[in-house]
Amino acid sequence: MEEILSPFRLSLLVASSATIVIAFLGLALAYLLERVEFKGRDLLDALVTVPMVLPPTVVGYYLILLFGREGLLGKPIYQLTGFSFSFTWEGAVLASTIVALPLMIKVSKAAIGSVDPVLIKVSYCLGKSEWETFFRIILPLAKGGIMAGIVLSFARALGEFGATLMIAGNIPGKTSTMPLAIYSAFEGGHDERAQALALLLTLFSIMTVYMAGYWARNIR
Repeated sequence: MEEILSPFRLSLLVASSATIVIAFLGLALAYLLERVEFKGRDLLDALVTVPMVLPPTVVGYYLILLFGREGLLGKPIYQLTGFSFSFTWEGAVLASTIVALPLMIKVSKAAIGSVDPVLIKVSYCLGKSEWETFFRIILPLAKGGIMAGIVLSFARALGEFGATLMIAGNIPGKTSTMPLAIYSAFEGGHDERAQALALLLTLFSIMTVYMAGYWARNIR
C-alpha cells in the first residue's frame, strides 16, 4: 500500500506547491498580456506559451541547462547556497510549474478579456486606480475562469512526466511522482501496482477537471 500512497502524497505536494506559484505568477502574466500594451508583448506571450507545445523532455532539457547543478542559473545558486534543483522534489515542482503555467495564463487571459470594457472604463472615470479596478471589477468578474485555470493547472502539474524525469529523476520516495511510479511499476513487471496507480491518478484527474468546469460555469 505504501508503494501506492507514497507517490500519491508526493504528487499532491509537488502539484500543490507548483499551483501556488502558478496561481500568482500566471495571473500576473495573464493580466500583463491582456491589459497592458508594451513593446515585445507578442514575444513574451510566445515565450510563456511554448512549454505547452514543446515535448516535455525538451522542456526538461532546457531546465537542466538553466537550473541544473552546472546550469546557467543553477551553478551560481549551488555555489551560494549549496542547493540544487537536480534530483530533488523541488526540481519536480519547478518542472511542473513551467509545464503547467501556460495553461493558467491562457485560461486567465481569456477570463480577464471577457470582462466588459465599459465597466472598466466606468471604474476609471469614477477615479479608481488600475489596482482598485483590478481587485474590485476585473477579478470578481473573471474569478470563475481564473479558478478554472488554477484547477486545470493543478491537474496538469499532477500528471507531469517528461520534464520531471529529466531534472528531478525517478528516485523512489524522493522524486518518484505518480506518473513516474506508474512507469517504473510497468517497466518492472508490477502490473497490479501500475493499474492501481493509474486508476487512482485517473479518478483524481477526472475530479479536478470536473471541478474546473463547475467553477467556470457557476462562480460569478
